[in-house]
Amino acid sequence: MPNSARRATVEAAATSAAAEPSGPQIAAAAATFALLSSPPRLHLVWLITHGAYDVGTLADRAGISIATASQHLAKLRLAGVVTAHREGRRHLYTVDDPHIVKLVEEIFDHIAPDGTLAPDPPH
Repeated sequence: MPNSARRATVEAAATSAAAEPSGPQIAAAAATFALLSSPPRLHLVWLITHGAYDVGTLADRAGISIATASQHLAKLRLAGVVTAHREGRRHLYTVDDPHIVKLVEEIFDHIAPDGTLAPDPPH
């Protein structure tokens, strides 16, 4: 089989397996990755994927000021990454979207504690 025919077969199989994302999907995904590219925001999201916390606890755990945590949480809420609900006098932040939880879990499964790429598990 000539290379061009083989390439066309491979491309057709890849296209049929998963539809190519639309322009709006690519833009939204890029915006989400950009939002999570801030280390403090990513740390806050990681924390929130493991439990519901108030801003003071999140700030303390992330090692940032309450004002800074509040600003990051506001951006994350506007983007729909985290949600907040009132419990008494406190707002508790949660991640309700299982896709966000999976995304955060996957990236930290892929990166070793020393910051290098973790090896793939054996099959």
